[in-house]
Amino acid sequence: MRNRRAFLRQFAGATAGMFVTRTGFADAGFTPAQIGAAPGKRREVVIGGRRVKTVDIHAHTFVPEVWDLVKATPLAATAKGNLTGNIALGNPQRLIDMDAQGIDVQAINVNAWGYSADRALARDLIALQNEKISQYCAAHRDRFVGMATVALQHPDLAADQLDDAVKKLGMRGAAIGGSVEGQELSDRKFDPFWAKAEELGVMLFMHPQPAQGTTQNPRLEGKGGLGNTIGNPLETTVFLSHLIFEGTLDRFPGLKICAAHAGGYLPSYSGRSDALCGRGGGADCKALKRKPSDYFSSQLYIDTMIFHEEGLRHIVAEVGVDHIFYGTDYPFDWPVGIDFVLNAPFLANAEKEAILGGNLIKLLRIPSSSS
Repeated sequence: MRNRRAFLRQFAGATAGMFVTRTGFADAGFTPAQIGAAPGKRREVVIGGRRVKTVDIHAHTFVPEVWDLVKATPLAATAKGNLTGNIALGNPQRLIDMDAQGIDVQAINVNAWGYSADRALARDLIALQNEKISQYCAAHRDRFVGMATVALQHPDLAADQLDDAVKKLGMRGAAIGGSVEGQELSDRKFDPFWAKAEELGVMLFMHPQPAQGTTQNPRLEGKGGLGNTIGNPLETTVFLSHLIFEGTLDRFPGLKICAAHAGGYLPSYSGRSDALCGRGGGADCKALKRKPSDYFSSQLYIDTMIFHEEGLRHIVAEVGVDHIFYGTDYPFDWPVGIDFVLNAPFLANAEKEAILGGNLIKLLRIPSSSS
């Protein structure tokens, strides 16, 4: 856990030497004319006089070719809404948007959506998704790396799928949901998958799956889009808390997990978890090897989906720069453009570079040179 006082002392001199060149569309919906940029060119990000490589951990896609596999199944409804548009794998708009936003590399993933599939369908569905993503990444080696999908409802199969994806398809990790058909992923039945991820040394990206888990609480119905506004961060919080308190992270100390939506509410409120471990209150932390908050300095990572400067300042203070990755939730329109990090007055140049790409370049084995 980063020391808050040291962090605040560093704040005053953190901004020297940052410069950005804009050669494309601005983030958050502004037109080229509004920012004085020429359309159709690639925005370059320069920090301290040096071009830096930027990487987006939170980038969704969908493989249209799965339609024939699922069109006669209950999965068809979810698939049908993702066959076209910017989310579809291969849509040229993705690269146009990346160039405009100044994103050099996306770690693309399919949000977990097939956990209800039987073993045969899950085997074929995942094989097709991973193969197509791998092929797309190979065709654009300088712009994409792939995060595999796995059938967590069949943990032994999921372990094999992860092994194949990493060793045969060159994928850099996997994307997983927060629960599986009502079961928490801290359940021992999922240990074969966790063991495989630890063995391979790859990072997992957790994102709540649509219309499942905490997001489906009836109290989140009504105005405000609460299933998304509150539900997604809450699902992330519950997922992480179970892995911590049920000992999953201790059983597999080599696990590396990035939690979407800035880790939900846990980074901001992990002090309560620590406090309950220290005074009782039903937390039952005797078997844990460290305080709940300390897992953020070892095995857990988060993205920058926090939306405002003070929020970013807070998660940096709570988690530390080395455990934060830039993420956009592409293709969904959120105000989390690169300038959100570049203009943060409390970050040193090296810290900005780490968040925008340096951390992921190391963990996902991405060539560091900018292209």
